[in-house]
Amino acid sequence: MNHNSFDYIIIGAGTAGCLLANRLSADGSKRVLLVEAGKKDNYHWIHIPVGYLYCIGNPRTDWLYQTEPAQGLNGRSLRYPRGKALGGCSSINGMIYMRGQSRDYEHWAEVTGDEAWRWQPCLADFKAHENHHKLDATLTHDFARQHGGARDDFAQLHGHGGEWRIEKQRLRWEVLDAFAQAAVQAGIPATPDFNTGNNEGVGYFEVNQKDGWRWNASKAFLRPAQQRPNLTVWTETRVQALQLASQPDGSMRCVGANLVRQGQAVSVSAQAEVILSAGSIGSVQILQLSGIGPAELLRAKGVPVQVDLPGVGANLQDHLQIRSVYKVQNAKTLNTLANSLWGKAMIGLEYALKRTGPMSMAPSQLGAFTRSDPSRVWPNIQYHVQPLSLDAFGEPLHSFPAITASVCNLNPTSRGTVQIKSPRFEDAPAIAPNYLATDEDRQVAADSLRVTRRIMAQPAMAAFAPEEFKPGVQYQSDEELAKLAGDIASTIFHPVGTTRMGREDDPMAVVNSRLQVRGVAGLRVVDAGVMPTITSGNTNSPTLMIAEKAAQWILADA
Repeated sequence: MNHNSFDYIIIGAGTAGCLLANRLSADGSKRVLLVEAGKKDNYHWIHIPVGYLYCIGNPRTDWLYQTEPAQGLNGRSLRYPRGKALGGCSSINGMIYMRGQSRDYEHWAEVTGDEAWRWQPCLADFKAHENHHKLDATLTHDFARQHGGARDDFAQLHGHGGEWRIEKQRLRWEVLDAFAQAAVQAGIPATPDFNTGNNEGVGYFEVNQKDGWRWNASKAFLRPAQQRPNLTVWTETRVQALQLASQPDGSMRCVGANLVRQGQAVSVSAQAEVILSAGSIGSVQILQLSGIGPAELLRAKGVPVQVDLPGVGANLQDHLQIRSVYKVQNAKTLNTLANSLWGKAMIGLEYALKRTGPMSMAPSQLGAFTRSDPSRVWPNIQYHVQPLSLDAFGEPLHSFPAITASVCNLNPTSRGTVQIKSPRFEDAPAIAPNYLATDEDRQVAADSLRVTRRIMAQPAMAAFAPEEFKPGVQYQSDEELAKLAGDIASTIFHPVGTTRMGREDDPMAVVNSRLQVRGVAGLRVVDAGVMPTITSGNTNSPTLMIAEKAAQWILADA
């Protein structure tokens, strides 16, 4: 037997790839290869929750992409973090557990013509791998009092005993409690659960952590499977291109991949399927380098066209957050706690002894979902509220006490692109999210800043005397606020849609509803790129749900 021959080759050991490796290798007769460009996830800052500050912008864990200058951002280019290690983006993200809204999945079902994507079937796939702390066996009959609902009702919506641990955060902040109260005073209801299908409300986010440590996809899905003799994991391995072969009927089939491992060229073949799980950026790059994509682009970059698929790299969507910073008084914030050696030492000691305190915290603790204007049927903006402030991730904290109320448009209408710049796999692609390119997105940006101001003006915040530092109260008109949004907004790293699924008669669909690449047998894409439209919230757990569903289809088709 050729040791470079496998049944399944999974490219990308990120959120989706780790789950797929677990599920596909469960059958001992199937040989599975998992390929990852990054290193193992044995870097300590991956596992300490606050370590995202040290992983983003770090070549050890991040691809270090930059976006193309954007007109909507007044010519700015943004840092565009993507995970580069086992676990992928789940090793560097904000750990927030969020499914989105039922309407997201109902829309996917309409777009694809496939009932499998409706909310109820997707709910079953979410639950299949969940391990929710509220359903732990140690819970008593006090569940309703503690958690705002009967245990049986909660279990209808959440899973227990799966690999994906969901816990409550291990610290609270007085100033964030006040923000939550102010949000209620501004008409946003309190909610104990953002994941029921309608996430309207304000509350503390639940997080993918276990006992104060980050719980990434590698620990959850890959490590339990790595002892299986039929699973091979190669790290520090890049894909040059997919191997395509013409079939007797003239159609194309993916039969393997050309890799570079430890500086050596390696060829691997797949008897059943090759599965691209390299993410909304990486999967596009690999497809285009392999001659699968918009013919005009490929010819212009010197890549022979194998399959003309104009949708590859189109339809990029992302959540752009507008970071309003408010100086506060009489408040404990991370800015002040971490601005001395003594403070940093105390924070470190608390985490070492108890796995609590600021080192255990996700980037955003408090969340809220509401409407940018009353005419909206569903919540269309999301808040990530943080007891800290800085100019940008990777920059130092401000020296004064402050909080950041970041707000993003959940359903942007702007669409961007991902395109290779050359035929070389070593060259990063051009990422152009095209933020704030539509009148609607600019209006939502202006309106959402006004919602932030309305919350901060409520009586609950008065004790902290909030003072708007960014963008600044002098900016009031739609035009001013939209321009300011362009000056201060940044991505929250949710790129999706670049290999979107759709009906057979949709010329821009890259994959069908079962995630098979159009015109290429034996090839699927299973990552956030397949989303036709972005989910109304953080995108990590929806990506796991997609992978859970895809694994069943792959096994059924074997």
